[in-house]
Amino acid sequence: MSLTPGALAWPAALIVWGPGETSTGHSHHCVQLVMAMHGTFRIRARSGQTWMRCGAALVRPDSAHEVDARHVGVLIAFVDPESELGAALSERITGNILRVSASEVARWRVSLGRSGTPREALVARWARNEFLHGRRSPKVHPGVRLVLQYLRKEMGAFDDLSLPKLASIAGLSQSRFMHAFTESVGTPLRPYILWLRLQLASRELVAGTNITETAHRAGFSDGAHLSRTFRRMLGTTPSEIAQRTRASRGISLQQNDAIVRG
Repeated sequence: MSLTPGALAWPAALIVWGPGETSTGHSHHCVQLVMAMHGTFRIRARSGQTWMRCGAALVRPDSAHEVDARHVGVLIAFVDPESELGAALSERITGNILRVSASEVARWRVSLGRSGTPREALVARWARNEFLHGRRSPKVHPGVRLVLQYLRKEMGAFDDLSLPKLASIAGLSQSRFMHAFTESVGTPLRPYILWLRLQLASRELVAGTNITETAHRAGFSDGAHLSRTFRRMLGTTPSEIAQRTRASRGISLQQNDAIVRG
């Protein structure tokens, strides 16, 4: 099927959709959801094992897997395992790969729109309702809110994102700030900043910026560092992300509070 590519990003998740493809065996540090928007695809842990055919599957972090999703449109979510959403997904996975039931896949597809081409607002509502329903919605600490505002302003500059600097902005001790940040945002500080960098890099790549320049703009030391991080976190390369998504639009942190916290 033809599926217009797109992307939705918020810390600490990246959701992309577009035409399916095949991937050789690989692993990465994210919880991954792969879903066919229509029909089914094949997934297995490694070469030589029996393929599982399904409409959607969840993959445990750091677990080897390979996918054959030719001829279908797919939605793929990469979620930091330390985040609240990542923890919610991980709770569901028994073994390394969980085949999602056909009835649940059918319900998800309805939530994402009958056209088969998701819109950002529908994807955000689907993730919140399906995976975070009923979870607590902690208040953002006032000091942490100041830091989030600073990060939004400085993202792309990366002049000083050190713990002492950020704790000072929050008006808290370093240990208290680290605890308050995780409680408020749902993911620890360093993974959060890494995800901001990955998302900034993704937006630059789909806009046509070359890998070296993208690395510098997103706070990575060079293109090789960027590529290693993409491979470790997402199981893909910067070039593959650029090819998969023609448009990547970030969700602001204010919107993120409403989307992820409900």
